[in-house]
Amino acid sequence: MSLPDHQLELLAPARDADIGIEAVNHGADAVYIGGPSFGARSSADNSVAEIARLVCHAHRFNSRVFVTLNTILRDDELTAAQQLAWQLYKAGVDALIIQDMGLLELDLPPIQLHASTQTDIRTPEKARFLQDAGLSQLVLARELTLPQIAAIRAATDPARSTLEFFVHGALCVAYSGQCYISQAHSGRSANRGECSQACRLPYQVIDASGRFVAHDKHVLSMKDNNQSENLAALVDAGVRSFKIEGRYKDMAYVKNITAHYRKLLDALIDERQQSAQPLARASSGRTSFSFTPDPNQNFNREFTDYFVPGRQIDIGAFDSPKNPGQPIGHVSQVGPNWVEIETTASDTVLHNGDGLCYYDLQKELVGLAINRAQAMGKRWRVFPKDALASLKDLRKGTQVNRNRDVDWVRMLDKKSAERRIDVWAQLSETPDGLKLTLTDEDGHSAMAYAALPANRREPAHDAAAATRNLHEHIGKMGDSIFTLLDLQIDFSQTWFVPASLLNPLRRDAVAALEAARERAWLRLRRAAALEPPAPYPESSLSYLANVYNQKAHDFYARHGVEIIAPAYEALQETGEVSLMITKHCVRFSMSLCPKQAKGVTGVQGTVKAEPLQLVNGKEKLKLLFDCKACEMHVVGKLKNSVRQQGLKDIPVTSAPR
Repeated sequence: MSLPDHQLELLAPARDADIGIEAVNHGADAVYIGGPSFGARSSADNSVAEIARLVCHAHRFNSRVFVTLNTILRDDELTAAQQLAWQLYKAGVDALIIQDMGLLELDLPPIQLHASTQTDIRTPEKARFLQDAGLSQLVLARELTLPQIAAIRAATDPARSTLEFFVHGALCVAYSGQCYISQAHSGRSANRGECSQACRLPYQVIDASGRFVAHDKHVLSMKDNNQSENLAALVDAGVRSFKIEGRYKDMAYVKNITAHYRKLLDALIDERQQSAQPLARASSGRTSFSFTPDPNQNFNREFTDYFVPGRQIDIGAFDSPKNPGQPIGHVSQVGPNWVEIETTASDTVLHNGDGLCYYDLQKELVGLAINRAQAMGKRWRVFPKDALASLKDLRKGTQVNRNRDVDWVRMLDKKSAERRIDVWAQLSETPDGLKLTLTDEDGHSAMAYAALPANRREPAHDAAAATRNLHEHIGKMGDSIFTLLDLQIDFSQTWFVPASLLNPLRRDAVAALEAARERAWLRLRRAAALEPPAPYPESSLSYLANVYNQKAHDFYARHGVEIIAPAYEALQETGEVSLMITKHCVRFSMSLCPKQAKGVTGVQGTVKAEPLQLVNGKEKLKLLFDCKACEMHVVGKLKNSVRQQGLKDIPVTSAPR
């Protein structure tokens, strides 16, 4: 059972249960979080008990909780992974996000399975196969265009699989699951949650003749993903789950970005209410915010919508992988221990503790933390925490950005959202007293009773005041998850009902409605794999398939694959291979692509897709260009020291075949 095709799911990240709870409060229809192990984020682990706490809160709003179990596994880890899957199922988790197909060969609980982004879904054939293998939600590659997404939707069944797509956050430059630089250089596998992020390093780019093409540029570092302008187009292409990246991110990020996309999706849903195919939220309730969401306030490397509208030249954050912030003005004067800043907008306010930054003459980002900010009309005198001598190239005319607004941070430290489910109430009299019936927006009903014998009922002296009193006390939903939309009063006449009777009656009805919702909760069902097993689209698999255990080998063999190479982590690929495959092209981004030169007089034919070299210290990587596929391969080899240490560390039961 997949997400109904008319429902849109906002899927938010959670580093821990508290952040997950706030994601739900800020409008998430689902939350994904790492468990105690095997979650592909080595420092974002959570106990099963903490996840159960998140599950309890999420289910109150019909929001779901998905747990990442998406590393590739050694043979000696399979039993522990199986046990963890059962523990998470018993804790009420709604789905597991997996990469390793060996899990499908184990005795797993009847829990829904989702295909991780690490499964590298780029083609209709791959998507259809994973659907047929029993995976109910498919996280598509970030590099896909709208027509490619639509082609995948056309090849799959909306009743059997939901298409999920990343709409915000950091971008891996490689196709997910297809990057081995970290493993080759440090022994830290990205497919096992330990990526060293070589893509964020500065490199010298050198051509085949040894000439410098770029100096100390972060040419593998992408800007951050932001699909705010493309949500309607993504819906039309078939996406139904909109995923925010960020299981390492803090509370303020999750609150702000979840709120941002909640408002955008709600607006889209409202806009299409009268259309031939109306849309709906995938969970219950409406969220109100005490702030205006703004993605620019959180850490970002500037934004791109990547390949969704087609290939673009400005997707890279080549100058710095840090947060450049938002321009606020320029330096008007530099004093002995202060900097005077003239702001562009007259209403700009600087605070003690704000973070400012600027680019030095080498285009490196330099941070300037404010110790004290003093207003001087349209200008601000800023006293930095660090000595001015340490602030390189800070001079009159330098543009200044703000990348941390302490006032914004403090605002999001407080309660910043309220999520409520609409209820309708009916207050009626019975022979023995009063009955309060609450019915919520999902159709659940509950009743509570209060004793008020007929001989103790008093007609109200002021009917209007008595009616207002009933509305006031029944409407006090307090800390519950409900908000009263309407109260219908069915009395034979207007009675005086004291608050001492109404308040416990309301509390009992609210508790009964919460219990009714809990009883009505329906768990997602595990999809059945096709029988006989669907054939895999290819007959042979290289190390790129990430097969790291015998069960994964058995899975692909059962689906007709004849040649199955072990994963790169098995340390058998000792020569030069593709350590990263990416849709990003350094040549294209630097206007050195032969296709760009087509038709340009004097240039056409002179630009060739010759290899380039990346150098960072002693590390060297080769760039090869597959122009037919419009892809770039970053080529290198496994360090012998990494291989020798790795062979010592791998248990005998998981030794490479």
